[in-house]
Amino acid sequence: MKELVKQLCALSGVSSFEDEVRSFLRAQAEPYADEIRTDALGNLIVFKRGSRPTGSRLLLAAHMDEVGLLIRHITDEGYLKFSTVGGIDRRVLIGKRVYVGPGRVSGVIGLKAYHLVSAEEEKKLPWLEEFYIDIGASDREQAEQLVSLGDCAVFAGDCVEFGDGMLKAKALDDRIGCAVMLELLREPLPMDCTFAFTAQEEVGCRGAFGAAFSVRPEIALVLETTTAADLAGVEGHRQVCAPGKGPVIPFMDGASVANRELFTMMRDLAGEHGIPWQTKHYIAGGNDAGPIQRSRDGVRTLVLSAAVRYLHAPHSVASVRDMEHILGLARLFVDAAARKD
Repeated sequence: MKELVKQLCALSGVSSFEDEVRSFLRAQAEPYADEIRTDALGNLIVFKRGSRPTGSRLLLAAHMDEVGLLIRHITDEGYLKFSTVGGIDRRVLIGKRVYVGPGRVSGVIGLKAYHLVSAEEEKKLPWLEEFYIDIGASDREQAEQLVSLGDCAVFAGDCVEFGDGMLKAKALDDRIGCAVMLELLREPLPMDCTFAFTAQEEVGCRGAFGAAFSVRPEIALVLETTTAADLAGVEGHRQVCAPGKGPVIPFMDGASVANRELFTMMRDLAGEHGIPWQTKHYIAGGNDAGPIQRSRDGVRTLVLSAAVRYLHAPHSVASVRDMEHILGLARLFVDAAARKD
């Protein structure tokens, strides 16, 4: 599981540029799939038959894409101006390494040097328009030989294990969920399942809506990550959840409300099998569960998440034990859903 997450996080997949991630996932899933397709929005949808046919249609979903940057202008000096793809706090950008375009051109995000900042400017957070990417080009012409307008830039960085079973990497949101689904696909399943590796979640959960509409599930389990804020200076009631304390089973977020029966079932499964779990102590955010829950005439939906620090940043942090527990709990959920059918 850990090595699979590392492999996935090393791939580039900014929203609408998920090709590299999708190709890897397809190659991994194809030997175990009964049906596999890519739809118009770029979702990879995999169907696998279980040991016995069931009446309920179960969908498991995790998004492939990650936040990143989009090149919108090249200056006369050869610097790249950009917009963000997905929600990125511009305070984390300065000095970060990126790869730009299909050629993975190395670059670094720059800003006016601190020594040139006025006393008034020092008090303010720079606007996005003030940032740029330096790819070492001497002028616009040289830069245009390397990158094009509309290219994406993805954060660069190694996947590193550290501390007490922690993992640091870009794109843990949501390559953890993708890894869990791949592991489940490799195993015999007790019921028919459809796995949707969705596109463009970070820019409005666009892929999930189309996937749910075509799959027509009755039950959906969304495998995700969620904001951990177990940090110094954050009040207890706003810390949301913490890495290392088990999978997060949220009862509600800013876009969906968990189906009460499924929430209770997942909570009880964790307790019965000695799997530590937690819930969110702060209602915010949203994910693919929102559009899936509202698809067609409605879908009974539940989210199972990993608590991750520093979401949507060049480096995020999660617990390897949590990842393993999410896989175990998702496996139990599928078994329980098959028995109830």
